[in-house]
Amino acid sequence: MLAKEIKPGAVVNYDGAPVLIETITVQTPSARGAATLYKYRGRNIVTQQKTDITLKGTESLEEADFERRAVKMMYSDPTDMYLLDQADYNQYSVPLEDIREQAPYITEELEGILALIYNGNCVGVQLPTAVELTITQCDPQVRGNSATGRTKPATLETGLVVQVPEYLVEGERIKVDTRNGEFLSRA
Repeated sequence: MLAKEIKPGAVVNYDGAPVLIETITVQTPSARGAATLYKYRGRNIVTQQKTDITLKGTESLEEADFERRAVKMMYSDPTDMYLLDQADYNQYSVPLEDIREQAPYITEELEGILALIYNGNCVGVQLPTAVELTITQCDPQVRGNSATGRTKPATLETGLVVQVPEYLVEGERIKVDTRNGEFLSRA
């Protein structure tokens, strides 16, 4: 796959490991005959380490033996989370340590979870960009504070703490961005 064809979300082999490309920066040359540089920021799917890759426009990387499978969370124990493949009903287990950043967004009824399968093994999960969660604990609204857009911390059903607008109360469902953990809107 040529450097100019690689898009965010692609999985390529780099140094013998699968790397999920997250962001791309393109540097165009200012001089004649100079090559365009493509700078990729990715995450090694197996080790979860960030990786920086720089290629010229004519260089290429090989696509990884990798697939995404639609799954649903069945249950989790203190060490692993167990997922059920929606197509062929295979079960995958993923160590909670490997998905500690995504775990606070995952509930049993969450739709759109993709298992990242590399060489037949589940090495991680990919979440939708926004999830709906219920507020289980937050401070009550204070009257007279509506002139400014003030926020307060709210604990969600998975234990995640998010800053929400002051008018929200316990029991409401909200949308949360899984990339940065920010409040998006009411659900």
